[in-house]
Amino acid sequence: MSWKWEYPFGAEAAARTAPAAFLSGVERRADELVRAAEALHVHGRAHEGIGPRGGDIIVPGGMFTYQVVVRSERVYVVQITCLGF
Repeated sequence: MSWKWEYPFGAEAAARTAPAAFLSGVERRADELVRAAEALHVHGRAHEGIGPRGGDIIVPGGMFTYQVVVRSERVYVVQITCLGF
């Protein structure tokens, strides 16, 4: 398995209605998070202990909240907030 990012649950539905420019910013930053997590947790499936904290990232047009799950080798974009201006 390799590292990826994805929208879980309701964030995927919200992403369908968000502006394309905002979503491209979210996707670009999520890709950066994946590269960083992959470099930090080379053997993610074998990870033991507490996982890293998630956080909020500001992008043009809004922000998103993410969570890293090391053993699944995933970065989840759990909430997006598009300000629309």
